Amino acid sequence: MEILKVENVTKIYGKGNTAVKALDKVSLSVEKGEFIAVVGPSGSGKSTLLHIIGGVDNPTSGKVYINNTDVFSLNENNLAIFRRRNIGLVYQFYNLIPVLNVEENILLPLLLDGRKEDRNHLSNLLSTLNLSDRTRHLPNQLSGGQQQRVSIGRALINNPALVLADEPTGNLDSKNSAEIIELLQYYNKTYNQTLIIITHDERVALQADRIISIEDGRIVSDERIVRGVEK
Repeated sequence: MEILKVENVTKIYGKGNTAVKALDKVSLSVEKGEFIAVVGPSGSGKSTLLHIIGGVDNPTSGKVYINNTDVFSLNENNLAIFRRRNIGLVYQFYNLIPVLNVEENILLPLLLDGRKEDRNHLSNLLSTLNLSDRTRHLPNQLSGGQQQRVSIGRALINNPALVLADEPTGNLDSKNSAEIIELLQYYNKTYNQTLIIITHDERVALQADRIISIEDGRIVSDERIVRGVEK
């Protein structure tokens, strides 16, 4: 089942002689439950693409459909609601709220939506993320790996259609990086959670089902991976 469709998305920053084309008519389709790695050199447009898919940046032209919803046909308020309910975002630098504890940071999308949490779901999530004994800790009382696990919990609390991760291991050591990728893979495989990761780490990319390479704002290759071998 197709969960994401990107049609001819172009993104231009600036105008006239200073205009920069970050994306150039990018199109792709993603099926539910896929694990996709997006790779490419710095400045290639990877993060721009992820932010547009996530509804946090607008395309200059083109369309994005998530679960058959034309994302950018929504008004600003409805887009914010749609994004909270359907998209989980994980960033390199965690983006946690410093005055909120672990549980509050994870529950933030629900709190913003005025919805009550499912305590069983929260408890299971905290247990899987190995954060059950850290629920009252503030972000500055956590290690980098623990903070990133909190951001993953926040991304997953709504059971979103898509989880988008922008260099989720870029600020971590190799041990914590491996643990974070294992967690994301666990939710991908166990709950058929659709996952798109931007990464510079070849080891991370080769664990995906599919690798999309971007250069100069265009997709230059889109290859499926079977048992670590490109096909």
